[in-house]
Amino acid sequence: MGDQATLDFLAQSLASGSGEPLYRQLEEALKLAIARAKLRHGAVIPSERTLCQALGMSRVTVRKAIDGLVHDGLLDRRQGAKTVVASRVEKSLATMTSFSEDMRSRGLEPGCVWISRETCRPSPAEMMALGISAGDRIVRLQRLRTADDTPIAIETAALPARFVPDPDAIQSSLYDYLDANGARPVRAVQRMQAKPATEEERQLLGTPDNTSLLVMERRCFLADGRIVEFTQTKYRGDVYDFVIELVR
Repeated sequence: MGDQATLDFLAQSLASGSGEPLYRQLEEALKLAIARAKLRHGAVIPSERTLCQALGMSRVTVRKAIDGLVHDGLLDRRQGAKTVVASRVEKSLATMTSFSEDMRSRGLEPGCVWISRETCRPSPAEMMALGISAGDRIVRLQRLRTADDTPIAIETAALPARFVPDPDAIQSSLYDYLDANGARPVRAVQRMQAKPATEEERQLLGTPDNTSLLVMERRCFLADGRIVEFTQTKYRGDVYDFVIELVR
């Protein structure tokens, strides 16, 4: 969405006049533009000067509105006097959801780029995680996961081959495939650690040299206790936050 289209949307949103202070009205208008994808994640918003001229507001009012959204984590200030829509993604560790579900719940379009999918023998780590022997067959799926076409994570999933007779039948969502075949997991055990990205991982994710990854390992279980999936997902540390709610 170009600057003029953004300014037209903001002006229309402000036309109703809620009675709130002007900076609050501008905050709400910008929030609405983000929620409706008029301003997409990572997009540069119009400059303070442009907003002042187009909306008939003072520099103090515009800056106060932007400061409030920066404080709330919806906007980021960048070098070169640019302000962009924040690209960080929050994931709660309290519920078991798929990558696609996480992205859609935040108004982002999930996607994937297939790196490989194969039926093969398990590695020692996969044998231990899935509770299988060296002679068993697994399906290993490796994908680059995206949100609004932006690379977010590298995902490697291993499943006993009996749950995935045809790996090519899986489209963008593994959980949709498992659900359709009566094998959707109902609980999981997760472990998380941080590690530096390799050169190959940096190239796939398009990140700077000093980027760290948040590595999530998940073992998923069916209702009868069988292990259906072992997945290692390497998330970009510069755009992904994990949130844990604690209750005493």
